[in-house]
Amino acid sequence: MRIVHFHYGTDGGAERFFVNLASSFHQRGVEQQFFLRPDRTWKKDLEPFGPVYESHVRHVSLSRFTLAAKIRRVNAEFRPDVMMAWRPRVCRLMKAFPEVLRVVRLGDYTRELRQFAAADRMIVNMPGIAERVLSLGWDKPVDVISNFTRFGPCTPVSRAALDTPEDAFLVVGAGRFVHRKGFDTLIDAVARLPDVWLWLVGDGEERAALEKQVQDAGIADRARFAGWQANPAPYMAAADVFVMPSRHEPLGNVILEAWSVGVPIVSSRSEGPSWMMQDGGNGLLADIEDAAGFADAIRRIKDTPGLSQTLVTGGRTTLDTQFSVEGVTDAYLKLFSDSLAVRQRAS
Repeated sequence: MRIVHFHYGTDGGAERFFVNLASSFHQRGVEQQFFLRPDRTWKKDLEPFGPVYESHVRHVSLSRFTLAAKIRRVNAEFRPDVMMAWRPRVCRLMKAFPEVLRVVRLGDYTRELRQFAAADRMIVNMPGIAERVLSLGWDKPVDVISNFTRFGPCTPVSRAALDTPEDAFLVVGAGRFVHRKGFDTLIDAVARLPDVWLWLVGDGEERAALEKQVQDAGIADRARFAGWQANPAPYMAAADVFVMPSRHEPLGNVILEAWSVGVPIVSSRSEGPSWMMQDGGNGLLADIEDAAGFADAIRRIKDTPGLSQTLVTGGRTTLDTQFSVEGVTDAYLKLFSDSLAVRQRAS
């Protein structure tokens, strides 16, 4: 099987999953080629799996104006079975190739369907997104195939590396510093817990505001900004509790990652966590923007003997049964094979 991917994302958990899936496809013998925006930090991770082409799709640049010709050349020479768009706005890049199975992979909710017109079918990573596109009038096949992570038990980052006492009760949050990720709520929660330390792993447009909030909340002496980490797993593994406070989270790859390294999770009741988490079973849930609720959940894990291990065990069970590498990869390849067989019979 041959696949051309169009992924014009930035940096984050969704991009880590994309690289992981490409790796898993490669291990199954799938031939792949990739179109990315320039200067992605994860380009080097894809290069072992096939050629990588860099271009812009929105900015005025030479690469944008030569992109269509480059795609036509790749199609003629590589002769892919599948083209796969990983962002809605790049779905149109597949429009000129009806002979190829054209798939859009949607990892977030959408308000309209016009941008998906070139796709023959859609893959989404949770049922709520499928329900949304069907309610908007999507009349082509839509399949739910979720994500996996390749993270696993690892050596934690030393507390000393971030000037944190070894015996501190440590809360970690990780992701892009943007409003929807809710790190302001997490800071407010930790400010209510005088004996708890906080690491924030990531970067983004709200970093300065979050740093100011930490100062204003009076917790600068026990809060650390670790910066953007290509591999946040060792930072997660250092935590006593991992917190995912998003206002909007269509799935929550960091939850899979925290489960995989064996730490208990507190999450907001955003879309994805509400689907894959059971409060008290594989994590604890708090209402969106409810700093007091997050503080109570963190305190409950801290003060309740055995609860941390219960949540870690529940998370590992969920990961193994619903979000395994083998199961997700099998589902993708079976969908592609079955769809191509149907097209061949119809031709």
